[in-house]
Amino acid sequence: MPGSLFIVASPSGGGKTSLVKALLGLETGVRLSVSHTTRPPRSGELDGVHYHFVAPAEFERLVGEGAFLEHAEVHGNRYGTSRGAVMPTLEQGGDVILEIDYQGARLIRAQLPACVSVFILPPSRVELERRLRARASDSEAVIQRRLANSREEMAHVDEFDYVIINDRFEHALADLRSIVRSQRLRRIVQGPELAALIADLCA
Repeated sequence: MPGSLFIVASPSGGGKTSLVKALLGLETGVRLSVSHTTRPPRSGELDGVHYHFVAPAEFERLVGEGAFLEHAEVHGNRYGTSRGAVMPTLEQGGDVILEIDYQGARLIRAQLPACVSVFILPPSRVELERRLRARASDSEAVIQRRLANSREEMAHVDEFDYVIINDRFEHALADLRSIVRSQRLRRIVQGPELAALIADLCA
């Protein structure tokens, strides 16, 4: 059986990256697809680990080659999900998580309608702004742009299957983990192994 594709989206400061990182430390058989981006690395970010950092010309070349399942411009930078990093893993039965925005989620959903989408919300606008400022890596202009863009992003929450309010991190992580585990328990996902067990039990 093919694996499951999970989409996790949130506004900047919503906490999706921290939640996904913690989830990957708890659940086996699921991997994060590392996106390509034209934005420069932040302090501590590593190429190939956090993102594949590429020049705009290289990004355009990949777009022309059809290398992306989806790509979009977010906060003035380009982001894309590599087809080659996702499809082989799914075809081999592995689960994949994408950290993308609502635009990318729409494009993925159109191609792979069986995907499971999750939107992470902050508990308040005050807390969202506090988290953005706590990064201490963005200018005031960037922070204000991210806050403005977050309104549009959060207005699309009704396009997602699940919504998690990231107020207390440990609770939000438990919610995200329960979504992954419940998807794996679906009869259609368990596939041949379940069919063999049922056949043996009913013999």
